[in-house]
Amino acid sequence: MELTFIDYLFNHHYLVSVSDAATENQAEIRLALGSIFNIRITAGADLLQPYMIREAEKIIGISVPRAFYLGFPESVRKLTRIELFIDQILHYYKTYGQGNFDEAGHSLLEEEIERKVFSEETPVRDFEVITEAEAIQKLKGYIEDLLVGTRPLSDEQYELVREFISEYKYTPENCASKNTAMRLLADTRDLGLAKFLMLSDVPKLADELNYRGKEIKNPKKLNLKNRDRKLLAVVISQLIEADKIDTMNCYEKKALWSGLLHHLHYKTTNPKGIEFLNAMRGDENHSALSEFEKTFAEKGAAAAADVLVQRKGSGMLLRNLDYLLSRCDSDDEVRDVIEKIDTNNTIILLQLMLHYNSVPAPLRTFKFIKYGMMRKHEETPDEAKNRGTILSKRDRKAAQNIIRELLEKNLKGRLGRVYIAPEMKNIALPLQEGASQGGFGTLSKGSRIPLPEGKKVRAFTYWEKVNDIDLSVIGLTKNLEQREFSWRNMFAKQDEAITFSGDQTSGYNGGSEFFDIDPEKFKKQYPDIEYLVFCDNVYSGVPFINVICRAGYMLRDIQDSGEIFEPKTVRSSFTIDCNSTFAYLFGIDLKTNDFVWLNLAADNRSRIAGTNIMTFLTQYFEMTKIINVYDFFAMMASELVDDPKAADVAVTDEEVETGENTEIIRSCDFERMIALMNSQQI
Repeated sequence: MELTFIDYLFNHHYLVSVSDAATENQAEIRLALGSIFNIRITAGADLLQPYMIREAEKIIGISVPRAFYLGFPESVRKLTRIELFIDQILHYYKTYGQGNFDEAGHSLLEEEIERKVFSEETPVRDFEVITEAEAIQKLKGYIEDLLVGTRPLSDEQYELVREFISEYKYTPENCASKNTAMRLLADTRDLGLAKFLMLSDVPKLADELNYRGKEIKNPKKLNLKNRDRKLLAVVISQLIEADKIDTMNCYEKKALWSGLLHHLHYKTTNPKGIEFLNAMRGDENHSALSEFEKTFAEKGAAAAADVLVQRKGSGMLLRNLDYLLSRCDSDDEVRDVIEKIDTNNTIILLQLMLHYNSVPAPLRTFKFIKYGMMRKHEETPDEAKNRGTILSKRDRKAAQNIIRELLEKNLKGRLGRVYIAPEMKNIALPLQEGASQGGFGTLSKGSRIPLPEGKKVRAFTYWEKVNDIDLSVIGLTKNLEQREFSWRNMFAKQDEAITFSGDQTSGYNGGSEFFDIDPEKFKKQYPDIEYLVFCDNVYSGVPFINVICRAGYMLRDIQDSGEIFEPKTVRSSFTIDCNSTFAYLFGIDLKTNDFVWLNLAADNRSRIAGTNIMTFLTQYFEMTKIINVYDFFAMMASELVDDPKAADVAVTDEEVETGENTEIIRSCDFERMIALMNSQQI
């Protein structure tokens, strides 16, 4: 079985037995998994194999490159500011000045620290061991659930789908996301996947191929390879033959179509195709937006909304909803417009809930996912001044109430009797995971993990080979000002509230960096800071996709063993492999003492953390207050029950006793949640 599948299942707490050979030392393997990683085998212990220890080592981490300060954090706190500064200057001189990367640099001035026996309390991780046949069936279920989703998949999810299709000759019967269908078509060249597209999707497919060829991000500047031109020509012909010609939608991209057809030198003898080509090459433009504006001026918001839905679908109405609602004169008119949306589309209603519950900032940040990374635009003061759409507090409140009412009506009773663990109120729904990176212990954006008393957060990153990767922390104040804690200024800030392991520019065997945060002491020392954001950047300018880098966090005792990396304490470890030099990792809400998941790959080439605006990330700190996993499943329940044994569905991360036919859904089961959010009939 491919490693991609084994890794993916490990992240869902399954170990896969891919060998038929009998192993006599299952007891020793079980003991090793428990003693090193706190992994408890709850089923399938007779299937244990030695390579499962190596799998855990690879994903959770064990042989991590040493930090710059080998006695971190105690040795760091004992050095003076000038000693910390001199240490780094000497290190930089050796590496950047002399170009000596033979071995990782370490402090010349720190004292040797005596390490203690490990005695920190850590949670047990429950795993099942399954056969390869069982693994294939589980993977098939994940694939089918992911393909129901209408939103872009994360790179990890997409690679799972792509490799499963290739390895097991799987033919998707459904692919609701045009983004996923286009990526699969570009990778596999399987023309059967074109059945999930319409003709208006072709310019976006061309953009995807254009980016893959030479990373050209401007869809108007086509420089396609010959094989890509041929693929596009065949796809266009196939869609024309299948009568999937949505000419009115294509008018919205008329300029792109004109350039693409010229680039392909496309010709057809199909009468409908000729009609389409003439429309795209002609002077007329019967776009839905022009009709929308005319109808809006003559008949008002509700009639204009009808035009968008009939001509472009609910998605286009969604993109223009703020504009329409800001011009409604009453709550009834707001309802009329909102009900034009496909109110059976759960995921749209959920996204609208988040949108209208968020407090608009004076200067907005516009975000979208492209090429598997988050792109954003910061509104300028001039743009804000000339803004044509301003929703009043009344309009937002009316929209919130109507959307929640529609959502509850749409979901009620879908899942029968449901047991939901209270902790699920802290878990966010996987609504926008397209720019996420996958790995062990990762959760959906906005999910919270309460920090236990007596624990500190140790964030880490480590990498292989020569690279200079920087782990940084940015503080956000009540006034949304940014405070930087990074290699550039930590020599003057090291203390018990926040400690940095030193800037490691690496040797041939790789390097690592760590931050320790004691939330209680940090709040006392920096009372105006409300949020902390951790991020990774590649100072050497090489995109993460070209390096081998992992990041994550541990929860450690305030007085720990002195061993910098303890696998038992690792709560999450994931690979950063985006095609950029910058990624947002996670945060801490100091107001509530919660660890908060961010996990965003940023589409930029920033090489220093302090130069990026991060205030837009505060919206993720509020997501679970608006809608969370508990609320979502409570809406779908015909009855909420307190006993898992009486439930048709149990939503929990705990080991609970359930009925024989009870479906168990955990916080890591993104696939099932995606399917439930996208299915009109469950």
